[in-house]
Amino acid sequence: MRPRVSVQDSALRNGNFSLRINPVRSEDAGLYEARVAYNTKVQSCQVELGVITVTLSPSSPAVENEPLLLSCNSSHRASLVETCWFHNGRPVPTSGTFCSSNGALSILRPAMSDAGSWRCRLRYSDNEIISATYNLQILGFDGPTSPVVYAAAGSAAD
Repeated sequence: MRPRVSVQDSALRNGNFSLRINPVRSEDAGLYEARVAYNTKVQSCQVELGVITVTLSPSSPAVENEPLLLSCNSSHRASLVETCWFHNGRPVPTSGTFCSSNGALSILRPAMSDAGSWRCRLRYSDNEIISATYNLQILGFDGPTSPVVYAAAGSAAD
């Protein structure tokens, strides 16, 4: 996993044996064990790392008016009960241009206003709730609705 993993050597003297993984990948999910031997004592601990991913299909950048799919997947083992989507902090209604199914959200005709922070929240049968955020960027024209723009002579026009 090098060079994505590190241990803070300066923290070892204080009893901190933390492992840092950056960036985390889907394949990093699983059980991790630390064993520390000091004099005649051996200490160990186990930590399970769960990973959640949000992916865009087709891959970014998303293009205005071309359908896209945001998918939310987790390594959690229980069965998925509910998926909720939020755009810029507000719940997304799954009707009209948004369709949600099995942890995925289809945006049939993405607009420039759909750019921004998208968060999926997954709830599992064991009541575990996991969420992740994806910053969606959309290529398109974000100008006036009318194709005619008037500008005074001698001024600038955008």
